[in-house]
Amino acid sequence: MAEKVDAHRRGHLIHSHAHEETIPGTVNLKAAEGDDTGYGLALFPVPADDPNDPLQWSNFKKTMILIICSFYSFLANAALIGPSPYIDLWATEFEISPTKASELISYPNLAFGFGSLVFVPLYLKFGRRPVMLFSLLSFAVGLIASSRCTSFTGLMAARVVHGFGSSVCEAIPVQLVNDIFFLHERGKRIGYYTVCLCLGTFAQLPAGYMLSGGYGWRLFFYVEFAFAVALLLLAFFFVEETSYDRQAFAAAAASASPPSESEKYEAQEVEDGVQQTDLAVPPRKNFTQTLSLSGRVDPNVPFFATILRSFTYFLVPQSVWVITTFGINIGLSALAFSYTFPIIITAPPYNWAVTNSGLFALAALVGYSLAVPFTSSSDRLAAYLTKRNDGIREAEMRLGVMLGPMLIGPAGTVLYGLSAELKLHWICFFIGGAMNYWAAYFYFSFTLAYAVDSYFANTSEMLIAMNLGKQAISFGFGLKVLTWVMESGYGPIMSGVFGGVLLANNLVLLVFMFWGKQIRRFMSETWLARLHSKSIREVTTH
Repeated sequence: MAEKVDAHRRGHLIHSHAHEETIPGTVNLKAAEGDDTGYGLALFPVPADDPNDPLQWSNFKKTMILIICSFYSFLANAALIGPSPYIDLWATEFEISPTKASELISYPNLAFGFGSLVFVPLYLKFGRRPVMLFSLLSFAVGLIASSRCTSFTGLMAARVVHGFGSSVCEAIPVQLVNDIFFLHERGKRIGYYTVCLCLGTFAQLPAGYMLSGGYGWRLFFYVEFAFAVALLLLAFFFVEETSYDRQAFAAAAASASPPSESEKYEAQEVEDGVQQTDLAVPPRKNFTQTLSLSGRVDPNVPFFATILRSFTYFLVPQSVWVITTFGINIGLSALAFSYTFPIIITAPPYNWAVTNSGLFALAALVGYSLAVPFTSSSDRLAAYLTKRNDGIREAEMRLGVMLGPMLIGPAGTVLYGLSAELKLHWICFFIGGAMNYWAAYFYFSFTLAYAVDSYFANTSEMLIAMNLGKQAISFGFGLKVLTWVMESGYGPIMSGVFGGVLLANNLVLLVFMFWGKQIRRFMSETWLARLHSKSIREVTTH
């Protein structure tokens, strides 16, 4: 059966008998009679018999939500990294050093990560929709303030506001994918979000050419503000609340008296010669009801305990691997490359104009574009291996597609560093960068999907830890990179240190491929599992 499942097109609500086994991340996807399937396997999580369950929504509705939250990720990352070509300009305008001016990129990135510490517990307690709309509003305010600043301190404050305000876009796309898509769809959908996140670095190109057009750096923030307002309107009309309590619905359905004949709803369809009938279901919310700003308030979510529990995920190996993967790759791809290339390429022997220094974004565009065709590869590989394993899905089954990128990414970093050290032809920078970006796409997409597959019961708390950790690591890589390369050279720092660290992180793939299930089994028997037992029960009993 086709990968795409649309309950409305099929004429009945989606049904499945899939269930999680005793080890988190191991799921029984054997299809029973009457089950809807994806890639020939039963669907998981199991949706409620309610058209208001996000898993039951139409494919159009789900796709619109994914597009909006993914574009938000692109826009927010573009606002953070896009102004990189202005570092020298800001240094001159505010009479500070380039290293000091680069803090206008580094500190907003740090705020971008730490904002999740506040926004994720907020959307757990008050709902995804109101928090996302408030986040977009804060983002827009910070952008328009940035466009009007005339001092380093003022610009830093405004940049931190839009970085902190937009931080929810680091967590909410993954959360929404978890809310509205099935297990067999996650790798592909997280991949779409990831490519939008990654392409934020492409904003350096138009940012540089705005200078050549004589418009100045403020135009960049005006354009970002216009897109932010447009996105706010789209989110208001299309992003419905995705938080849903399936346990509460099941309890209510179990306690309700059988419906009378007048209350029954009969919907019939003929498929493969079999007549099917679905009984009474709650009415679907109308369009006006979906625009409510109230979200779904959950009084059982302890705001501060959620923040504190998130730090325990720094002890979970799969979560730590996502943190180091994102932190190192962002530190390299988004910060180290962005900081160093404009300085390298405008100096001898290259002598490019500063307005062309943003052209390195083309390396990102090429690298990510060549990786996008592989977006569904991990889902397909996992489905194939699940069928061979008699319908039992293991979280690690998607990881095999990362073996090639495991080595290509570090090789690209080494090539970039040696090109700068040895003054090689400028095309070598682009080849090395494209190799790094191509491999980073696999690691961004599939380490995250793997972690969500392994411990999806506490996705939100895990995302807090991931965002804090990865932004702190990338901040550490980016904050002093200019100082390091000036003192020690591009070869030793970029090729030696950064390339070596990236390779070490990528080789951890082999550890999880061979021993990932044993790690998951061990973690399920620790005090951490007992600490999270309540939330685990709430999710896995779908």
